[in-house]
Parts: sequence; structure tokens; C-alpha cells
Amino acid sequence: MKTSFISNLSVQNSMRSTINSVQAELIDSQKEAVSGVYSNIGEELGATTTRSLNLHSEVNMMDNLLKTNAVVEQRLSSTQTALDTIAESAQTGLNTLVALSGSNDDSQLMTVQRTMTDVLEQAISAGNTSVNGEYVLSGINTDEAPLADYFEDDSPARQAFLDAFTGHFGFAPDDDAVSSITADEMQSFITDELEPMFLEEDGDWEANWSNASDTPTTARISRTEVIQSSSTTITDGFRYMAMASVMAIEMLNSDFSIESRNVVSNAAISYMGQAISGIDADRSQLGLSQNRVAQANETLQAQIDIVKLNLDDLEGVDVYEASNRITALSNQMEISYSITARINELSLVNAL
Repeated sequence: MKTSFISNLSVQNSMRSTINSVQAELIDSQKEAVSGVYSNIGEELGATTTRSLNLHSEVNMMDNLLKTNAVVEQRLSSTQTALDTIAESAQTGLNTLVALSGSNDDSQLMTVQRTMTDVLEQAISAGNTSVNGEYVLSGINTDEAPLADYFEDDSPARQAFLDAFTGHFGFAPDDDAVSSITADEMQSFITDELEPMFLEEDGDWEANWSNASDTPTTARISRTEVIQSSSTTITDGFRYMAMASVMAIEMLNSDFSIESRNVVSNAAISYMGQAISGIDADRSQLGLSQNRVAQANETLQAQIDIVKLNLDDLEGVDVYEASNRITALSNQMEISYSITARINELSLVNAL
């Protein structure tokens, strides 16, 4: 019979290897108990790992869409707020023009002038609303303020009006000679000079009033949907409002004849009404965009929930089982530590 000897060192190394293996398995089990998914998905799923990666990619893509949609919603909300302010200002201007229509009282005409000045100032301020450094009514020219200040010194817009008036009649709006202007001549000036200035494409509006693009910004809100995410001051609503305001500010308080002033007043009322209709149309368009974003978010969230359920079926572990495995592995670790400690105590010195 032959006796073989096993050293304490070899036994210790064997136990150390066992402990390391148990520790690694314990760490994996703890991860699974906390996360609810396999610690090593590739090892567990094998060939179906590709499906898991595709599903994760889908979730990430839809999560990113939800995040960008939040930015789109903020932009739409800010644009709507600006348009609401402009529409309210336009309505105030229209109410004032209608209420004082036909009046020749100097104090009332001064009131109209001051009110219309406030209306235009509010519209310009609201029109230049920016969010995160981007102007919401500039179309794709988001780094350009969409509306110039008509009341600043050396305003190109105001100078263009004064030049048009002087060029047409031969004298300025504050000249005493304006009393000689007939109603037909005033109508001719409005039709032949003012309307082209404000309403013609590539006319004075783009040159002197607005730096905005006529192309509104768009945003992708789902895999297949792209919406208009802002508006622009190039639209007719802004043009009509500016024209009506300038007519009231510059001409209603001048020394025109009653007939000529009535022509100006009636035209300003008509243009302001068209301005309100145009701005309301822009608000309606953006309202549709807001509704589509809300619906897209609901759809995206529902899709995310469904994909996550599929991922849970594919990658999910039984948390209760993982907890039991943690308990068993912990007990095994304690036993291994105890045995190792006893082996370390084995020594010939202790036997002597």
C-alpha cells in the first residue's frame, strides 16, 4: 500500500479557487436581484442576443424622440404665447380704430396714435421672443431677430414710409399741405404705394421690417411624422398688422380733410381685421402641431412599454430565485472561510 502526501498549501490554493468562484457567482446573483435581468445577457441568451440588442435600440430611439419632443413642445408653447400677445394687441388696435372711427377731435386722434404706438411696440416685442437663444418667429433663421424696431432712431421701415409719402404727394405727412389731399388721392396712395411696400414678395417688408425666413422650422416627432414647429413674421398677418398700425400712427393725427382721414381710418380697420385673421390662422396651425406632438408622445410611450415587456420576458430573471441563490452562496462562502481558517491552523509545531 502506498501513501500519498497532500500539502497544506495545495489545499489552501484549492479552497481559494473555490472561494473566488463563489464570490464571482455571488456578485452576478446580486446584480440580477437588483436589476431584474441577467448579469451576462450574451451568455444566457446566446443566438437570441441580437434580438435583445435590437429591442434596446428601439427603446433608446423612442426615448430620444420623447426628449426632443419636449423641446419641440417648449418651442411651440413659446410661439403660441407670442402669437397670443400679438393677437390681443391687434384686437386692442382694432377696437380703438372702430370706436374712434370718423372722429376729428384732436384729443381722440391723439389717443388713437398713442394706442396704436403701444400696439405696434407690443407686437414687435412679442414677435422677437426667443427660447434658449433661438427666435421662435424667425422661421429657419433662428439666430436673427424677426422684427425691426419701427421706433428706433433712423429706422429704415419708418424712413421708407416717409419717403413713399413724400414721393407720392410731394410733401411730408406733417406738412400743412396735407389738407389738400383728396379722398381719391389718399386711396391711390394706399393702394399703389403702401400695399406693395408691405405685401409684395421680396419688397420693403423683407428689406426694412423682417429678417425672418419664409420657411418655418420643422421637427420629427415620430418615425414617420414631421410637423411645423414654429411660425414666421413673413406671413400676411404680421404684414397687415404693421401696415394698419403705421397708417394710424403716421396719418390719422395729421391735418387731413375729413374725407381723406376716413379713407385712412377705414383702410386701417380693414387691414387690422385681416391681420387678426392671419395671426389666428398661424395659431391654429401651431395648435394642430401641438396636438400631434401630444398624440405622438402617447404612442411612443405605449410602444416603449410594450418593448420593455418583451425585454423583460427575454432578459428578466426570477428575483426570488436570485435572492435564494444569494443566500445559498453566502452560506457556502462562510463554510469555505471556516474550512480555510482550520486548514491554516494545521501545523507540526502545534502537534509537538
